[in-house]
Amino acid sequence: NTQKMDELINDLLEFSRLGRKEMVNASVNMEALVRSAWGELSLANPERSIQFSVNKLPHAMGDQALIKEVVTNLLSNAIKFTKYREHATVEVGTYSEKETNAYFVKDNGVGFDMQYYDKLFGVFQRLHSADEFEGTGVGLAIVERIIRRLGGRVWAEGKVGEGATFYFTLRREE
Repeated sequence: NTQKMDELINDLLEFSRLGRKEMVNASVNMEALVRSAWGELSLANPERSIQFSVNKLPHAMGDQALIKEVVTNLLSNAIKFTKYREHATVEVGTYSEKETNAYFVKDNGVGFDMQYYDKLFGVFQRLHSADEFEGTGVGLAIVERIIRRLGGRVWAEGKVGEGATFYFTLRREE
């Protein structure tokens, strides 16, 4: 319980600091960033065998540290919510929008019911029990706050038992 409380407090502190953190706007090699985040998460989850694929990702403009936090949160969720899959898959890809690139993290995990979509990005709004899936319920709120601060948007699609896809937009490299 103490460890869970410590994790929750740290997540809330991180969430509150995001609005004040100074940003460094620069070109970000998204493909290298995603591969680095996946490598770190793979080391932390050596018992998991997940088929991971990264499509060619264009560079984006933004704060590399904040974007890495977004990617790490989304990949971590994909790892977490595929834990009951014998053949788990996680894919990262992109497509172009007007002045932005939309990036996505897609998994074949437990998914979610779109009826509860409005709860996804709220603090402490969990769609699965803490007994079933660890976490504090703050990660997606952090993702949304960062992406909004970077001038982008975030959204998701899911289907119970079929997985989820989380999208976010970032400005294109100048």
